[in-house]
Amino acid sequence: MQIPALDGKPPRFYQLALQQDLLSGWNLIREWGQLGLAGRIKRDHFPDWDSALDALLRVRDTQLKRGYKVVFMRGMESTG
Repeated sequence: MQIPALDGKPPRFYQLALQQDLLSGWNLIREWGQLGLAGRIKRDHFPDWDSALDALLRVRDTQLKRGYKVVFMRGMESTG
């Protein structure tokens, strides 16, 4: 997600990703900051896919309400 440059401020980004860990849990990885600069990273662990996905969707919805726009999205690939 991204907020475009406004009033001379550089664009801001917010990236969300789910990553399976080695112990059958899932991590929600969030990275945010200004484009062109080092961002901040936060990882939250969840015991299962459903709770991790619910958390990702809540964070996404919060950021959309703050003015971020989705500029790229990649979902799970079909296994069928």
